[in-house]
Amino acid sequence: MTEISKSVIYIGADDKDLDLFESQYIVPEGISYNSYLILDEKVAVMDTIDRRKTDEWFDKLDKALGGRTPDYLVISHLEPDHAANIKAAAEKYPQMKLVGNKKTFAMLPQFFDMSLDGRTVEVGEGDELSLGEHTLKFIMAPMVHWPEVMMTYETSEKILFSADAFGKFGALDVDADWDCEARRYYFNIVGKYGAQVQAVLKKAAALDIKTICPLHGPVLSEKLEYYINKYDIWSSYRPEDEGIFIAYASIHGNTKAAAEQLKEILDKKGAQKTVITDLSRCDIAEAVEDAFRYSKLVVAASTYDGGVFPPMEEFLAHLKSKGYKNRKAAVMENGSWGPVAGRKMREALEQMNGVEICDKSVTIKSTVKPETVTAMEEMADAFIAM
Repeated sequence: MTEISKSVIYIGADDKDLDLFESQYIVPEGISYNSYLILDEKVAVMDTIDRRKTDEWFDKLDKALGGRTPDYLVISHLEPDHAANIKAAAEKYPQMKLVGNKKTFAMLPQFFDMSLDGRTVEVGEGDELSLGEHTLKFIMAPMVHWPEVMMTYETSEKILFSADAFGKFGALDVDADWDCEARRYYFNIVGKYGAQVQAVLKKAAALDIKTICPLHGPVLSEKLEYYINKYDIWSSYRPEDEGIFIAYASIHGNTKAAAEQLKEILDKKGAQKTVITDLSRCDIAEAVEDAFRYSKLVVAASTYDGGVFPPMEEFLAHLKSKGYKNRKAAVMENGSWGPVAGRKMREALEQMNGVEICDKSVTIKSTVKPETVTAMEEMADAFIAM
């Protein structure tokens, strides 16, 4: 139990035993499930947490309540890592009202078999709920990143309870760089919904925010302009850094050798920054993060079964599903006979909005030869000039 202020208490929990967040994202430093309690004339619980930490959450809630009973449970987001204990809390505190929006209460019965008669307080954009000295103002944030999501602004202490926005991977007791894990979290979980994030940022710009309380990651109370600016960059699909990200998928090592040689060529020709990764062995979520982070992307892969080597195929599918756009790309393929990977990768990139593809490409026939190096030099010149 941690005090954010005299009236606002953190009652969330760290989970360091989870292998995969949402059954797909590795979290070597764990994840936090955040929940908060506001103590005033009326008492409001701001979301529950994942069922993996139910007992710990109820223990913290009971201790923070000090014998009082919650008047409201504000439901920001119905995803189970935040909403798993709604029914249990409602049963424990039968006088407690559930606060949500129209979509919240339309979806809630899909998760819980429980009666809502007389238990709900439905709110909409700009509606307010007084707790006494504290007032909750509700901000609808549909598709950031579910349709029922809403944020809550507490007007007296100027706290934004931001739902999944401004969240990051990593337990709270881990001293980790915010940018890296917040970026990986954003692009892989929220990234497709940049337009919706932009809409909420415009609403937030009208608020005097002193503290941001997300549903994952640390409470933010310093450098708020920095964090909000990062979200503005990410959600507007602007490159965060000028640089070239080389993503390769190699079967026997020859495409890897070519990708590494291309990096050397780009570096010698004055590319501002080059970063390289092996799609067969990296965390695919980090590869997606880097593709969005940098201004240019090189994809290099072998032909496989008349298509593209699967690690590259998966990477490109992830980029498309997350709304990759507004970047420059170049293509390098390998094939011992009938190479088609280049064409397939180009077709995939052409389906992404605002991706400009270099007119120079490289075809490797099994291993790098002098003529391959010449082609890489030509592609590097053209790509740097884009």
